Amino acid sequence: MDVVVLLQTQPVTFIVSSLILGLLVGSFLNVVIYRLPVMMNREWQQQCHELLHPDSDNTSEKKEPETFNLYTPRSRCPKCNHKITALENIPVFSYLFLKGKCSSCAEPISPRYALIELLTGILTAIVAWHFGFSWQAGAAMLLTWALVAMSFIDVDHQLLPDDITLPWLWIGLILSMFPIFVDSHTSLIGAVAGYLSLWLIFWLFKLLTGKEGMGYGDFKLLALLGAWMGWQLLPVIVLLSSIVGAVIGIAMIIILGRDRNIPIPFGPYLATAGWIALLWGNDITEAYFAYIQ
Repeated sequence: MDVVVLLQTQPVTFIVSSLILGLLVGSFLNVVIYRLPVMMNREWQQQCHELLHPDSDNTSEKKEPETFNLYTPRSRCPKCNHKITALENIPVFSYLFLKGKCSSCAEPISPRYALIELLTGILTAIVAWHFGFSWQAGAAMLLTWALVAMSFIDVDHQLLPDDITLPWLWIGLILSMFPIFVDSHTSLIGAVAGYLSLWLIFWLFKLLTGKEGMGYGDFKLLALLGAWMGWQLLPVIVLLSSIVGAVIGIAMIIILGRDRNIPIPFGPYLATAGWIALLWGNDITEAYFAYIQ
């Protein structure tokens, strides 16, 4: 039986296949989450050096830094530099088999790696279940993976990289030409309204308090979500993200004793709300209007 026909006619097969695919992508996202900020920091340092020392001799003999990108060098143990083999890099299962330790020096491995793989796999399977075998499912998976990567980068560094937000913004606009989720008119207005809405809130808050309540990356992320889902779902996304952010933020302050002066990244809440809106945003809107009537 043709693979495409099998996935179209066997929903369970498609969901399980998507789960496996999500686990594999989650393993790669771990690399992106760790390495992309390092790559950006190195690039910034190089640019600063060139700006501050324009006359420096770049031809002088010096040790070339090790190539560092999303593919090179191979993943290794930070303690003993043991290179991770293919069998040690099977999503989730390798972590369980190794009992969360390096096979060479027994250094503990953070369970977050396996959790990100598992989270990505589950979210991908949910997308497959919701949309079925369709172009919508494929596009939604791409957005899901980007949101996972951006969320954890923002948690670690309070940074939403343009290397992810801007390409996915353009992807959303391009998809609207077909259209996959919304038409081009709705997508374009959604992108503009998404950016400007948080931009206005940012400046209003800054004028009133003298503080910056969020970063420009949040503006771009909401513009991205507006491009994918249209301007109609922006209120749902903003409301959901605010509720989730307020609840989690207050809980962290009360339960964990987090210093309230330490900024809490807003990107993960926007990403979570955006993912929920992608799957159930229209249902939430319809239920709300049915309730108020």
